Amino acid sequence: MDDEPEWPAEEPVAEPAPDSAGPAPRRRSVPRRVGQVVLALLSVVALVATGYAYLTYHQVQGDLHTTDVLGEPDSPDVQAPPADDGAEDILLVGVDARTDMQGNPLPLSVLKTLRTEQTGAINTDTLIILRVPKNGGKPVAISIPRDTWVTVPKGGQAKINSVFGTTKAAAAAQLRAQGKRDQAEIERDSDQAGRKALVQTIQDFTQVRVDHYAEVNLLGFYLITEALGGVQVCLSHATEDKDSGADFSAGLHTVTGAEALSFVRQRKNLPRGDLDRIVRQQVFLGSALHKVLTAGVLTSPSKMSDLTDALHKSLVLDPDFDLLQFAEKAKGLASGDVTFETIPVITINGRSPDGQSIVEVDPKAVQQYVAGLAGRTGGGGAASGGGFAQASINGVTCVN
Repeated sequence: MDDEPEWPAEEPVAEPAPDSAGPAPRRRSVPRRVGQVVLALLSVVALVATGYAYLTYHQVQGDLHTTDVLGEPDSPDVQAPPADDGAEDILLVGVDARTDMQGNPLPLSVLKTLRTEQTGAINTDTLIILRVPKNGGKPVAISIPRDTWVTVPKGGQAKINSVFGTTKAAAAAQLRAQGKRDQAEIERDSDQAGRKALVQTIQDFTQVRVDHYAEVNLLGFYLITEALGGVQVCLSHATEDKDSGADFSAGLHTVTGAEALSFVRQRKNLPRGDLDRIVRQQVFLGSALHKVLTAGVLTSPSKMSDLTDALHKSLVLDPDFDLLQFAEKAKGLASGDVTFETIPVITINGRSPDGQSIVEVDPKAVQQYVAGLAGRTGGGGAASGGGFAQASINGVTCVN
C-alpha cells in the first residue's frame, strides 16, 4: 500500500502479564480495545472475490494462516459439540492481540498508531456467529456482547471476552514451566489453547455447533480499512470519547485506520453502551461490504493487492474453511441479504458476585432464540440490542 505506515522493528512491547483477577469492571477506565471482527466477514468475502479475480484458489488458500480448533474435544471432561441443527455456523472473532501472525510483539510505535498501548490479557471483544441455513434461507449474523456472563468449560463463570485470554495466559505459563523458551512458539501454542476454550464456551452457551472459525487481529483491521480507502458511516449526533479517541460531528464521515478503530470501539457516551457499539459494528460492516461491491475495489489490481496483503497478515481460518465453497454464500452476504441480530439480554447493567459490570442473560432464552434463527423452532423473542436507527443520509444508516 503506498500510504501504509511503516512498522519499525524497534521498541518491542513487553509480553502481557496474566490477569488472574479477570477483566476490570466496566465502570473503571474503559480499555482501548477494538471490535475488529466487523471486518473479519468482509475479509472472507473480499478474499473469495480476490481468489476469483486475480489469484488461483490454491494460492489464496495456501497463503492463509490456519488454526485447528474445531471437532471433538481433547479431554473426556469437556462436552462434545452439539449436533448439526440445519445451519452452517461460522464463528467470527476479533482479538486485540499485540503480536503479529508469527507471535512476535508489535513495536510500541505500531501500538501508538493503533491507539492501543495498554498491556493485559488478550480479549475477544467482538464475537459474531454467522448462521447460514442449509435450506437456502437468509443468513443471520448474531452478535454476543463482550461482557456477557457465561459458564466457562472448566467450571465457574466469567465474561465471555476473557475466556481466550485467561486460557492463553494459563497455557503460556504451563509451557514455560515445561521448559519452552521460544517466545513466538509459546504465543502460537497458547493462542491455540485460547481459541479452543473460546469455541467450547460458545458451543456450550448457545448450543450451536461451530462449523468454521475466522479470526482477525488488531493490526489487520487497520490495514484492511486503509486498503479500502475508508468506509462511509453516519452519526445521528455529535459524539466524543477520550478513551477510544472518538471525536465526530453529526452526519456523514469516511473513516479509515485509527478513525475507523475509534468509531467501532466507542461505547462511553452512547445511550446503551455496548449494545449501541454492536449496532455501530453491524452498520460499519454493511457499509464496508457495500463499498467492496460498488466502489471498484474488485476491479482495481492495486486495491486488491493491498487488501489481499492485509488479509494474509491478519486473517486466521480453520483448515477446512474452503473459500470456493463459501463463495456462493458470500454473494448473499455482500449484497446485503443478511440479517444482523443481538442475543436477548436481561440487563446490560448487571453485577457479578465479585463486583464486575456484566451483561446478564438467560442461557435458555439465548439458546431458544439462536435455534429459531436456523428455522428449528419458533425463536425466543426479540433481541434487545439489534435495532438500527431509522434515519439515513445518502443511503447510509445513521447511528448513535
